[in-house]
Amino acid sequence: MRTLRHVHTSAGLACVLALALAGCGREEASGSVWHPDPTGSWAVESLTTGGRTLHAPGTARLEIGENEAKGNYGCNGFTAVVASDGPSAVTVTPGASTTMACADMEFETAFAKVFRGRMTIDRGPDRLTLKAADGSTIAMTSTPAVPDAPLTTTRWTVESLVSGATAASLPAEAAGKAQFTIAPDFAVSGSLGCNRFSARATGEGSVVTFGPLTSTRMACEGPVGEVERALTALFADPLTATIAGQTLTLTAPDGKGLTAKAASAAE
Repeated sequence: MRTLRHVHTSAGLACVLALALAGCGREEASGSVWHPDPTGSWAVESLTTGGRTLHAPGTARLEIGENEAKGNYGCNGFTAVVASDGPSAVTVTPGASTTMACADMEFETAFAKVFRGRMTIDRGPDRLTLKAADGSTIAMTSTPAVPDAPLTTTRWTVESLVSGATAASLPAEAAGKAQFTIAPDFAVSGSLGCNRFSARATGEGSVVTFGPLTSTRMACEGPVGEVERALTALFADPLTATIAGQTLTLTAPDGKGLTAKAASAAE
């Protein structure tokens, strides 16, 4: 016969109160205890630090996974290691970031300063607030994940040149001029910033290898010419392609590479 175990009323009440004080934690079937969880894709709304509230650019976002995070300060991208630190806190260790000159550097600098160290978690159904030890906060709202743009058929505009863990934005004279498209059959066409070019590429897994470039022969001086020479040299190497949302990164074996942004439907 099945026996029902009697639980003393006072003990049951104490358990309920303990759970309520712990932030409405609950024990799952596996025996683990649920705690506030920051994982997800978040759009950053604002930062409050030093008694001021800074409103975020529309592109500022944070994606938190298991033990890691990546995001965008509004212009520059970044990574971080995120480790659980108690039932409702995490410890953030900054990783790599790009170093482009951006329009709203005040917000970017503040975001980078706040998103580090021990941070407590306040999460609602569709909101997340992270609070630093000095009282600074990052307020976010959940947002649908941006689908990755396809490698082929997308017009990519080169935004920065990468060297190892850093990326430098293109000089103003060259910004927006270097573009390329990879067709479904891996025929490549575009501009190196000054001269038009075409090539045949091959793809194997995530590696794209460009064949010899055929280009026009205009003389290109100054920053535009420097970018063009850097891209010509880069396309001579096998490049590992990674796409996150609307951003493509092509990286050579020596750590050099580029980042490019997908053109919007209006472009």
